[in-house]
Amino acid sequence: MKNRLQGKKILIVDDEPDVLDTLGELLDICEITKAENYQDAVNLLESESFDIAILDIMGVDGYGLLDIAAKKDIIAVMLTAHALSVKNTVKSFKKGAASYIPKEEIANIQLYLNDVLEAKELGKHFWWRWLERFADIYDKKFGPDWQKDDKEIWQKFQYWI
Repeated sequence: MKNRLQGKKILIVDDEPDVLDTLGELLDICEITKAENYQDAVNLLESESFDIAILDIMGVDGYGLLDIAAKKDIIAVMLTAHALSVKNTVKSFKKGAASYIPKEEIANIQLYLNDVLEAKELGKHFWWRWLERFADIYDKKFGPDWQKDDKEIWQKFQYWI
């Protein structure tokens, strides 16, 4: 598999230093910049250029940072543990996040980021592989009917494959 992450400049924003360290190690083929709080992240987003921003939701106002990243045309990926819900997944999708990744899947971060970069390269929707990657996890965590409240959104995923 081609690793599209080689040399990419990535901003990681999380208020947990161990998460920042883990992601730094997992993404060691990238140029990593870390921020532990909202204001530091805003300053970095406003003053530097990034290929991808990995944003925690809780503790650093990830949705506020997502808005800034979207305005700067930076691919933003939401990574969360405490805010893991179908509602926040849909919110992230609607606000323009390129993906929504449970922190329990952090070990596979390269795979998911490569999916996003491959989608960009092929002109596909960023979320084209999301359902394939995460449907089983959501089935186990939220039950088999987790898509029922936002059927129109989830039906779109079938067209992006």
